Amino acid sequence: MASHFLEGEINNARPEEAAFHIIPVPLESSVSYGGGTAEGPAAIVEASTQLELWDGKSVPANNGIHTSASVDCSGDISKTLDRIEDAVTYAVECEAMPLVLGGEHTVTLGALRALKQKYPKFGVVQFDAHADLRNSYEGSLYSHACVMRRAADDLGLPIFQIGVRALCTEEVEYRKANDIPHLDARELFLKGIPKHLLPSDFPDRIYITFDVDGLDPSVIRATGTPVPGGIGWHEALTLLEAAVQDRELIGADVVELAPMDGDRASDFASAQLAYLIMGLKPAS
Repeated sequence: MASHFLEGEINNARPEEAAFHIIPVPLESSVSYGGGTAEGPAAIVEASTQLELWDGKSVPANNGIHTSASVDCSGDISKTLDRIEDAVTYAVECEAMPLVLGGEHTVTLGALRALKQKYPKFGVVQFDAHADLRNSYEGSLYSHACVMRRAADDLGLPIFQIGVRALCTEEVEYRKANDIPHLDARELFLKGIPKHLLPSDFPDRIYITFDVDGLDPSVIRATGTPVPGGIGWHEALTLLEAAVQDRELIGADVVELAPMDGDRASDFASAQLAYLIMGLKPAS
């Protein structure tokens, strides 16, 4: 297995010299349907060895990519979140953009906690089939189904949701009560991408969390809860570009890949997605 992102094409840059820190987090503690997310980060790193350095617009790798050791996900979930927070904090101290590879979606909370220490005000742009706004799920406040609720309630972060198409009643009511802006999959299909994607009062700094089930299963099938009617590949790229327009990208994650035997396409698409997100960050 590859030991670092784009192995064979580039060296693993020194942490203090890299524009990007890839942080693998093989967490799988609260999956509720299909399993396998613990294998997601390694599969993405392995698939990255087949990427072209030119992403269609630039060569993000020229700015330096450091792949850190995988975060230890053993023991209590609170300890894992602390370790994620430490890894992301280190990336920020190195003046690099953290890009976390999950693992289940809960990993996002550790990254957001770290960034909140550096940037008191920023927003989260969430690509997802699910709202992840439950207060608790299967007895846990830290389930993958609750990560955006924790971001909003515990950290006070504004959220913009894209591609959602599976919600419970609690999430619908929470959205309404808290005026959570969103562009759900059905509206996206019917009306297309608006000229101005994010609300005018959304923070200038943003974090992108991309659950791969936000994409249609025809693009990425290997995920725990695939939902039909998702975002297409080029639609996703256009939405990503619209999200960062006139805004500063301070971090990102790609989560919920659950590799399947014989499905290299999902692994490769996830790796390409991670690399394209790096390309959204202008060279400093």
